[in-house]
Amino acid sequence: MSTTSRTAPSSRGPLAEAAALWAGFGKAPGRGSATLLAVLLLVVICCNALGQIQLNWWQGRFYDAIGQRDFAAFGREAGWFLAIIAGLLVLVVAQTWMLELLKLRLRELLTRGLLGRWLQPRRAYLLRFAGEIGEHPDQRVHEDARHLAELGADLSVGLVQSTLLLASFIGVLWALSSSMEITLAGRTWAIPGYMVWCALAYSALGSSLTWVVGRPLIRLNTERYEREAELRFALMQIGETAQSIALYRGETDARHVAGDALDGVMRVGRSLADALAQLTWVTSAYGWGAMIVPVLAAAPAYFFGPLTLGGLMMVIGAFNQVQQALRWYVDNFARIADARATLDRVYAIQEALVRLEQEATAGRIEVVEGAADELRIEELRVRLPTGTATLEGTPLVVRPGDHLLIAGEAGSGKSTVFLALAGLWTAGEGRILLPPGSPVVFLPQHPFFPTGALRQALLYPDGGAPVTDSEIRSALARVDLSHLAEDLDRAARWDIELAPEEQQALALARALLARPRWIVMDETLSGCDEGRRRSMLAMLGRELPNAAVIGTSRFDERDGFWKTMARLRRTNGEGRQRSQSASHWPMPSVHAAAPVKMRGGSRR
Repeated sequence: MSTTSRTAPSSRGPLAEAAALWAGFGKAPGRGSATLLAVLLLVVICCNALGQIQLNWWQGRFYDAIGQRDFAAFGREAGWFLAIIAGLLVLVVAQTWMLELLKLRLRELLTRGLLGRWLQPRRAYLLRFAGEIGEHPDQRVHEDARHLAELGADLSVGLVQSTLLLASFIGVLWALSSSMEITLAGRTWAIPGYMVWCALAYSALGSSLTWVVGRPLIRLNTERYEREAELRFALMQIGETAQSIALYRGETDARHVAGDALDGVMRVGRSLADALAQLTWVTSAYGWGAMIVPVLAAAPAYFFGPLTLGGLMMVIGAFNQVQQALRWYVDNFARIADARATLDRVYAIQEALVRLEQEATAGRIEVVEGAADELRIEELRVRLPTGTATLEGTPLVVRPGDHLLIAGEAGSGKSTVFLALAGLWTAGEGRILLPPGSPVVFLPQHPFFPTGALRQALLYPDGGAPVTDSEIRSALARVDLSHLAEDLDRAARWDIELAPEEQQALALARALLARPRWIVMDETLSGCDEGRRRSMLAMLGRELPNAAVIGTSRFDERDGFWKTMARLRRTNGEGRQRSQSASHWPMPSVHAAAPVKMRGGSRR
């Protein structure tokens, strides 16, 4: 199983990435409501644009009434103003409400979609080997999905609204300026739609400068999210390992690690500040210039032509609407860069999860459900980063009641074989047939316990299983954890509060409560001393006499629990075998499909 140091950037454009994300929702429950909400929002935006056109025409009539000193027309237009503003107010409130709801729907779709892919069987584990994308997936699923939903909705609505206003007012501005004639030095000049050309030229100048100055923001925003994730991870790791840091007096080193991560955040933050400052020169100058440019452009037609005061105000209003629509890109370039960087990160993790899904169906070690009530291992060879681990004596068949030990020295690949049996490690060759219908319980060397009540930790992952308190206390007593019987409803970080051997014993108690027919253990009791380990295994055999147990160990097990044994042979990258003396392995090896008898045990 290989890893990559960095992920290649996507060659697809932002629209293609967004379309792929939307298509990835499939028939998600919230997709229909999000689509309906987007359509209704579009209708409201269109109505808002019509209202803005009416307001501009009203402005011309109102100022003409002022210029003509027509008090009756002035009062009438004041009444129309109240009616237009009331309608626009309702539309603006409705647009704001729908936009916020759309953000929530999009965030839910994104987060649930990513969670659904990320938490498919074995997917979260395999993502760790996907290089840079596998680092801090929690930030992509939580923070990046939220940020993309909110920023994407804002920018999409802004783009649609600006486009509608541009399409609406560019026609109005053309009509108003087409009749403008300028008389200078006895000559009359007529330029069709010259105010439109002025607005386009001014906006083109601002957009070009913004693109040139603001382009580095895309890269800097992407780097900022990566550095923030590294800082959060460093702080989280300090919190989780506080006891070890205190014991080793490692506070100084921890401070350096966190400080280096913070330095990375500060470094990219300073670069962002410089880039934003440079962009502000352009955007601010552009905004202030827009206050006087339309007046200067229309002034000749007013002073030397037939343009009235009301007509001048209409032209200025239409010009401002056109340039405001065109300057949307200028004003929002930093946010567009931010959204593009976030979109790249969310799209990258979805594509990585899709690739994992495709690769999982074409795994090199085949793990499938067989037809017989047995667990069968055929020609298993596991590729390791520095060699190969071969399970000798295959095919191996384990039936209910059998106890098979996979033995190997430290570093021989026992834990990797354990992962291969669980379907988490596919690099290698061979075939594993799991028993049909009955789930296999895997007990790793370092068990997982969810944060919460001890009862939840014992019943994980089937928290609602019908198990009584007396059964739980009995299971705790069998693994010498009776002192925890009064803590069933106490919430704690059990992976931190309990010692390693207590965690392993608690995982065994969890298996006793689940009463599985198939158990695979990876040095599950390695934290216990030899006497306790033997008593635990003997207890497991008594409590679950019909359960098949496969275990890995580096110990010389001669306690009668293990009935068969298979050797794990490790070769390095050049094919040389790591030798093991015969005296080191006193138990007979399994060299056939049927288990052989071992000292202290009998064949089932």
